Amino acid sequence: MAEMRYYTIREYEKLLRDRDMLIECDLCGKEDMVIRLLTYDSREVTADTMFICKGAAFKPVYLRNSIEQGAVCYISEKKYELEKDVPYLLVKDIRRAMSVLANFFYNKPWEDLTLVGVGGTKGKSTSVYYMKAVVDDYLKAQNKKDSAVISSIDIYDGRSKVESHITTPEAVELQRHFRNALDCGMEYAQMEVSSQALKYHRVDDMMFDVGIFLNISEDHISPIEHADFEDYLSSKMLMFAKTKTAVVNLDADCIERILQEARAAKEVITFSTKDDQADYYAYNIRKDGQSTRFMVRCEAFDEEFVLTMPGLFNVENALGVIAAAVKIGIPREYIYSGLLRARSNGRMELYASEDKKILAIVDYAHNKLSFEKLFSSMKEEYPDYAIVSIFGCPGKKALVRRRDLGTVAGQYSKKVYLAAEDPGYEPVEDISRDIAQYVEAQGCPYEMIEDRGEAIKAAIESAEGKTLLLVTGKGGETRQKYGSEYLDCPSDVEYVLKYLYEYNRR
Repeated sequence: MAEMRYYTIREYEKLLRDRDMLIECDLCGKEDMVIRLLTYDSREVTADTMFICKGAAFKPVYLRNSIEQGAVCYISEKKYELEKDVPYLLVKDIRRAMSVLANFFYNKPWEDLTLVGVGGTKGKSTSVYYMKAVVDDYLKAQNKKDSAVISSIDIYDGRSKVESHITTPEAVELQRHFRNALDCGMEYAQMEVSSQALKYHRVDDMMFDVGIFLNISEDHISPIEHADFEDYLSSKMLMFAKTKTAVVNLDADCIERILQEARAAKEVITFSTKDDQADYYAYNIRKDGQSTRFMVRCEAFDEEFVLTMPGLFNVENALGVIAAAVKIGIPREYIYSGLLRARSNGRMELYASEDKKILAIVDYAHNKLSFEKLFSSMKEEYPDYAIVSIFGCPGKKALVRRRDLGTVAGQYSKKVYLAAEDPGYEPVEDISRDIAQYVEAQGCPYEMIEDRGEAIKAAIESAEGKTLLLVTGKGGETRQKYGSEYLDCPSDVEYVLKYLYEYNRR
């Protein structure tokens, strides 16, 4: 691994000019100054920083503070009046420029990693952690370090493990994580690839060794995300042009369009639980106690695999991972062992009261497709349990979810509890009332309790007969977004364990 090289302001100017991104610049005679930090966060600035002015919330005071702290150059779409001459580079599109700058500054670290990206509406984080378990078993057998992971749950890059706030980080953080992984001696990384990341150029200028595409369903439609389903779908499709080998689920909606777009990849591999002509075909899928067993037929083998994480629908996620793992050269024994032990914090975590009358599943399910898969699968797997659900929706975004989640939960649930789920600037009561109309339309009773802990407590205390609680949306997250702040709170897992403990002591 080569030591990271740092570049001068002149070299950044040439880079942007060569890419036809530069509008205007003034290097103020400091073109030979070396840049040692790239950031858009004024709180991170130190000496020799190139500061990026970006975002709707950007204020000129952030730039001035950055210069006082040691920033020696700024990148922006407009020029700012400053008290002293500071080199600047004006660009046509700051988001496109960020990816180019980040790749250049961190010396394209992704090139030296075996990188698997996972896209789709549902199952990205589960698939990423399945992939990590498989890769890590393979690495452990060679006495090598674990792989890096970038997901909507958390990020681990060898230097730090942090809880995530968004699915795919901005380009600057993303390339920083890859660089950290590389500097720590890591060889593999897997990550979720969101529609927002693709639309807003966070993963431009890089290539995935394998890109798994799981499924597509209407989601993230709002004034601040995607204007309509076509915008959402076409954004998702951008992943294929950044992928060497595309692994595509033939069971996905819009499959003809997906396969057409997948031609942008250098190779396409297919998987399915329904089409036996797929390159990877799963069959004889069955429940065995708390495990799921299934056969996989492909060119390399026709063998059984076992998942110990609940949810028959997870076979699709596992199948994509199996195809990707074979492609990057991981032997079948490690694919088997990895999937057998695979877990994802806050994903399909099952808890039970001592008398087994109450089962609780904590999951991140938060959109129509994930709700349909979760509720239908749980009804099939636990037919003698009545479903009670606890969930909410985020404020000011993905507005269609309120209709979809309310409708699905109302169809399957004996009762619904509506609670806070990152409301941001929107009152929780307004969000809950919006969802409630769709729950009520299904003839399902509901209760609005803003505090998630109190909602889970109420659901457990009022449970009658055999009850399956589906606690969705937040999983293992320990923060709740109110306004622009992330406030610390217990996770849904902690709440479930606390109130099941109290139930057991009655």
